[in-house]
Order: sequence, then structure tokens, then C-alpha cells
Amino acid sequence: MAVKMACFTGSERKLRSLLSAMVLGSTLVLSSLSLSAQAQEAIPDPFAAVRAQQQSGTTPPPTTDAAMNAAQAPVAPIIIPEAPSFNAESWVLMDYATGQVLFEKDQHKRIWPASLTKMMTSYVIGMEIKAGRLDPNGYVTIPEDAWAKNEIYADSSKMFIEVGKKVKVSDLNKGIVIQSGNDACVAMAFVLAGSEEGFVSVMNTYAKQLGLNDTHFANVHGLYDENNYSSAYDMALLGRALIRDLPEEYKLYAQKEFTFNGIKQYNRNRLLWDKSMNVDGIKTGHLSAVGYNLVASSQQGNMRLIASLIGAKSESDRAGFCKQMLNYGFRYFESYSPFEQGKTLLTREVRMGDVDMVNLSVATPVSIMIPRGAQQSVKISYALTQSTFVAPIKQGDQLGVIEFKLNDKTLAKYPLVATNAVNEGSFFSRLWDKIVMSIMN
Repeated sequence: MAVKMACFTGSERKLRSLLSAMVLGSTLVLSSLSLSAQAQEAIPDPFAAVRAQQQSGTTPPPTTDAAMNAAQAPVAPIIIPEAPSFNAESWVLMDYATGQVLFEKDQHKRIWPASLTKMMTSYVIGMEIKAGRLDPNGYVTIPEDAWAKNEIYADSSKMFIEVGKKVKVSDLNKGIVIQSGNDACVAMAFVLAGSEEGFVSVMNTYAKQLGLNDTHFANVHGLYDENNYSSAYDMALLGRALIRDLPEEYKLYAQKEFTFNGIKQYNRNRLLWDKSMNVDGIKTGHLSAVGYNLVASSQQGNMRLIASLIGAKSESDRAGFCKQMLNYGFRYFESYSPFEQGKTLLTREVRMGDVDMVNLSVATPVSIMIPRGAQQSVKISYALTQSTFVAPIKQGDQLGVIEFKLNDKTLAKYPLVATNAVNEGSFFSRLWDKIVMSIMN
């Protein structure tokens, strides 16, 4: 009898909660949150945000509904100049950590990547070395198809390898990355796949896995082929994968020169010599039908950016344009982390459970690139998967999505997950919840 009394006492509490919710009409599916308030000044003070940040430091992250909805004092944003524009086909500036595009032009336009293709050739080789299936200290006998004097390689970049000679795998890899050797690409393709076609099929498999949706490879070196195409966005994404997945392979891209067969050749990425920057890769490309291409990456502090530029008119232009992109990104953008990983953001009622509430949080670190001083203008909204949560719920179950927007542009989305498990409640508790849910319905 004591058990029943305890059960119905809890049920009475649930009923009071139900009646209160029905009176207030507060069933929630989607709630929009705003961390911004429009400044009312006709001409905002561009230094107000700087002073506010110096005085108060970083804005504390909201952790509850009340905190997320609390009005904040309006802070005038720092004035950011318009992103640079170039005499080129397309471009992208990407944040390495998040993959977020900071600015772009025609980022998904189909282009011919030229020797940027070798980034994928290098990626495949690096993955084979990482998997232990290719020994960088082993030797390769150069097949006739990879002979530097083949007519197909006339007036193109070569490593100058000779048929029948044995060449170390690590040297061929340097010949691909540093010297941009078309002959070295073919030699490695034959070693790993028995043919260039077989190697290309692996390149396209990796392209799908990495989400290069605008890309298809037709050869290993990037010489013109109608079916060897990509986009500025995909090339930036591929550069990101190289840095993330193959840090040892990526170190080759910072080397300025390599000598093979008595011939010294220099890396064509001019930004490696620029002492005003910390560029450590990635790759150049050129086709007369397209122009000059460059994917470049640089790191300042804990921030790394990737610039992808297609179709500049000269070597100096492609280097200069990428430098402008990187400088603009480092100067005018910053990382914004509004929430701590695992911190409770929302608490929602649960029916049919052994406890009445489930806590929701983000399971991964939240980091977003925003214009400097724009924290107060970031709008946060969340959508829950159900209007009423019903047990059982496992810890880690996705129960919604949280979205971050700036000027109506979606910056990022993260899953909202349960931080505590909710098991099925007792028989009487579940019976009462069924009655309550029936009334609500």
C-alpha cells in the first residue's frame, strides 16, 4: 500500500505539471534563440566591440533555456571590409578545423585541376604507406609507360626517371609532391595497381569517401582530360584531408627543393619562401586552357586556413591572391566556442521513465569561425525530434539539432544528445503516464 501511495503521489505531481502545461500552452517542438540585439545607433561605433571585449573578456556560454534566452546588451560589431575579389575563375577560403567556408566565388564550378590532381595521387600513396602496404624505403623498377622521354610528357613537369632503373619509393613520392613529376605519378600507379587505370579507380573511390562531390579523376597527373575535373571547394577539402589524415605525408609539401638524377628542381609554391607567412603547403597546377591554380595552407597560433584558387593569369597572381585570402582570414575571423562539450544546454520532461527529465548537450566541441567581434550577432536555434520524449532513452541518443546562424546564413549544425539514460519506469508510473498522454492527445 505504501508503494502505491508513493506512486500516486508522483502521478499527482505529473498531473499538476500536465495541467500547468495545458493552461500555458507550452508544448515545444522548435524554439528559436537569439544571442543578438540590433544596435539602435544610426552609425555604430566600430570600436565598441573591441572595448567591450577588453573589459569583459569572452561572453560566457549559455547553459540553460533561461540563459540562452536572456537578453544581452547590444554591442556594435567591428566593421569588417568586404572579402577580396580576384581576376580568376573561382576560389574558396576554408577553415581547416571545421571545414567551414569563410568566403568564396563559384566554389562548386567545374574546373580542370591540372597538377592539383597529384594531391589525390599523393593521398593514395600516403594511405598505402600509413596502412603498411607500401614501404617508403623499397625500390621500384621504372616501367616504360613512366619514362620521362615519352611524348605525352613533353613540355610538362617531370622527375626525369629512366626506364629499367630502380628508384626508391620515397624519392618517387618527393618527385610527385615537390617536383610535380608526371612520370613519377605513372611509375607509382603501376607499382600499386598494375596500371594507371587501376590506380585512378582507387583515386575516385577515395574522392567519394571524402565527399568530393564535384570531382572525377581520369588520370594520375592532371594533364588535360575532359573527364579529369573538380572544383575549388573539392580541392580545398582534399587539402584538408591530406593535412588531417596524413601528417607525415603532408610534411613533404613544405619542402622547397629536391634533387634527383643530378637535377635540382624547386617547389613551384612561391608562398613557401614568403617570410611574412607560415605557409607549409600545398600544391600548384597549370593548364593553358585553365590558367594557374594553387591550394595553399597556413597556420597562425591554433588557427589553420586553406586557400584554393583556380584560373589565375600568372604564377605571381596565384601566389599573391592566395596570400590575400589567407591574410584576410587570419585578420578578420576568429574561432567562437559558445558551449562547452557535454555541458547541459536543455532539460526536457520524459514520460514512461524511471526519472522525469533528460538533459541535452552537444557531444563534440563546438567551434565556429565568425567575423571578429560578431559573437553578439550569432543566432542559435534548436529543433527537437519529438514534442514529448518517451522512455527508454539511451545516453548519447540524438534528440535534436542545434543550429548557428549569422545574417541568416547557417554556419554550423550539431546534434543534441542525451547526457543521461532514462530507463522504463515502474508499472504504475507507466500506467499513469499513459493516462496523462492520452489526455494530452
